[in-house]
Amino acid sequence: MHGITITEVNQGARALVRVATAVIGLVATATAPAGDQAAKLDAAFPLNRPVLIANLDAAIGVAGTGGTLRPALQAIVDQVRAPVIVVRVATGADAAGTTANVIGGTVNGLKTGLQALLAAEAQLGIRPRILGCPGLDGAAVTAALVTVADKLRGFAYAAAGGADITAAIGNRANFSSRRLMLLYPDFVAFDAVTAANATSFAVARALGLRAKIDQETGWHKTISNVPVEGVLGLTKDIGFDVMDAGCEANLLNDKQITALIRTPAGYRFWGNRTTAPAGDLFSFESTARTADVVMDTIVGGLLWAIDKPLRPSLVKDIVETINGGLRQMKAEGRIVDGRAWFEQKPGKNDTAFLSAGKLAIDYDYTPVPPLENLTLTQRITDSYLADFAAGLAA
Repeated sequence: MHGITITEVNQGARALVRVATAVIGLVATATAPAGDQAAKLDAAFPLNRPVLIANLDAAIGVAGTGGTLRPALQAIVDQVRAPVIVVRVATGADAAGTTANVIGGTVNGLKTGLQALLAAEAQLGIRPRILGCPGLDGAAVTAALVTVADKLRGFAYAAAGGADITAAIGNRANFSSRRLMLLYPDFVAFDAVTAANATSFAVARALGLRAKIDQETGWHKTISNVPVEGVLGLTKDIGFDVMDAGCEANLLNDKQITALIRTPAGYRFWGNRTTAPAGDLFSFESTARTADVVMDTIVGGLLWAIDKPLRPSLVKDIVETINGGLRQMKAEGRIVDGRAWFEQKPGKNDTAFLSAGKLAIDYDYTPVPPLENLTLTQRITDSYLADFAAGLAA
């Protein structure tokens, strides 16, 4: 060889690519008058197939005039412009039939209803993370929604339901999931189709607001105490006083139900809690979502390492890749801190373990909790009167 020989070395830590979190998964019904409008609806939203919407305004125009799809999309677009994956289902002959259609299953190898959200990533290349079935989320649908959220490592929003607060709290007892937030009651908004005020499902507003917060602040911030756009009122009277532990909003919060409230600065969701059991590490919406994002980001960012020769340099690269990602999240304020490390002990990373092509890496992190309760101490004192005369002289 008379010249230059180059050897390319591609070892070293890699940058972790953050998973997309502001992606909404929506299951809805829709109908349109027979003819051209119905044909456009069927073309845009074929039954039981996941459809990715990039232009929400255009989608609203072909979403029909009946069912839950059009008002849900309008509620979302009032909050944010974000990717929405829609699965349209047929309205059943009765409520039970509609519920069955929403829950779905598998027909001829194709998933239907809620289950079709599980096929969205394979079909569309993007995974829905913020899930809901506004207006269709009875107890059975909510239970199925939680199962889908667990599989997608997403987060679900559903109506607590019930004619009053007591009934809503009773319904709350049916659920125990870190990936579910219950909302009560619903909003009132102007409906352009009927030209009148109508119920606007809180779940649809929550889906849009969650995506907006993900885009503008991050997944470490809950939906609580953030203005909700496009609403005019509440379907139930919910008393709220930030200093009254016994007000209706706090009674709901005490049972892990997020209340809808009106403040001098507008309408808001008030509550941070999931339906996880009391004392669970994932009681906060932000903690549950942080866990899923950290996990998926690290796992997705280490696919390159699988099947590489298992040498000390590879282990160092893996550890540093994870630590680099955690440092970035800390710098952005999305976690308090985190660290990854390699540990060797009997049965873990010992000779037999490594010889079998296995490697175990540990990492920990601390999520950022929301400030849910602020205690202020007020005192009255006459000490500031001591210099009263001097103040007059000045």
